[in-house]
Amino acid sequence: MQLNCNFLPQDDGRCGWYETLPSPPASIPLKGEVRADWVVLGAGLAGLAAARRLAELQPDAVIALLDARRVGFGAAGRNSGFMIDLPHDLTSHDYTGDRTADRQQIRLNRAAIDYMRGIVKRHAIDCDWREQGKLHGAIEARGERALETFAKGLSGLDEPYRLLDAGEMKAVTGTDCYRSGLHAPGTVLVQPAALVRGLGASLPENVLLYEDTPVRKIEVGKPHTLVTDQGRVHAPRLVLANNAYAAQFGELGLKGRILPVYTYGSLTRSLSPQEEADLGGEKSWGLIPADPMGTTVRRMGSGRICIRNSFTYNPRLTAGASRLARARAAHRRSFERRFPMLPGVELEYTWGGALCVSRNGGTPFGELAPGVFSAVCQNGLGLARGTISGKLIAEYALGMESELLDIMLKLPQPVANPPEPLLGMGIRSTLAWKEWQAGTEL
Repeated sequence: MQLNCNFLPQDDGRCGWYETLPSPPASIPLKGEVRADWVVLGAGLAGLAAARRLAELQPDAVIALLDARRVGFGAAGRNSGFMIDLPHDLTSHDYTGDRTADRQQIRLNRAAIDYMRGIVKRHAIDCDWREQGKLHGAIEARGERALETFAKGLSGLDEPYRLLDAGEMKAVTGTDCYRSGLHAPGTVLVQPAALVRGLGASLPENVLLYEDTPVRKIEVGKPHTLVTDQGRVHAPRLVLANNAYAAQFGELGLKGRILPVYTYGSLTRSLSPQEEADLGGEKSWGLIPADPMGTTVRRMGSGRICIRNSFTYNPRLTAGASRLARARAAHRRSFERRFPMLPGVELEYTWGGALCVSRNGGTPFGELAPGVFSAVCQNGLGLARGTISGKLIAEYALGMESELLDIMLKLPQPVANPPEPLLGMGIRSTLAWKEWQAGTEL
């Protein structure tokens, strides 16, 4: 069986998280013939976790980890930096759903946070790790109703939270645009590109990390062979951790079941001391909108503010200049609505990044073909779900058993999508309708 890799990561804008880090050491691309015991495709959260866990469990094995770009450059370093412990269903107006499924998601998410916390502390990864929880903010009445429903859902799960009125929200955020809010304490905030780069730099010695190594085709067999621009790697076992880019592998049953949906972020320049005084509020916080289609906001301890909104369906896995310009304009409007006291603060960086989602929230976790394992499709929970998917796929591939693995294996498989052009028309119209419904929460 041959898998062709026609879509590879592109320069989808300038990601502020990555651009504000120091330049990394020179990359090591794969060259010549390489033989390994395992090969992991994709050095995002899932790929890094899978490679690390395989190396921990098999210290004498050789694990080759390949990425088309630099670690931290791709989608894993382009999110808003929320490692969320609670249910986070992007298709729901209030994030929660079935109570049993929510409890299982919480267990998976918190296991991911525990695992990541240990790695960050053990290797002193400088990623602005902050265990300060997340805010949910409502700007209009519809958002307030969604927050009320979310609070009821958390009460039903016996999860702690604190409701905030407009004054309390202003005391934290510095802006009076939020009518009410909710604080949930379990989320961890990070600088995502710094976290991912730190994970790559601290891998066990038996992991061979090859960056700037796009894979052009995969020959599935005994062994599997991944063909790159300058060489080939052969291994009897392959872990797919390339998330949305796995959607092109129809031969493995993934095409037509998982979807690449882009979202977009912008990062301001650093605020001046006077601008920080004009804004007021706390120096660091992260806010998720009451409506999932609304605007996520983070204020960083470094003095920058991140704005994230806008969703598009990009089946070719790239965001062009015109799409980025429209996202930047939307971010500008959202910024001005929230921070009118900061009229001179420009957005220094704007970028896009691919989410991998399925229509029913399912995930193709498991063995797709002999010796081919999947840890793709995180459904909008990349930091937490990607981490635990990668860790657990390594354990599953080695025949281990656990309650967490049982949960992952019982998650639904992605349902089949309608054919194009109906699929694209349906997704784009749904996204436009949901963004219109979000109103000023955008």
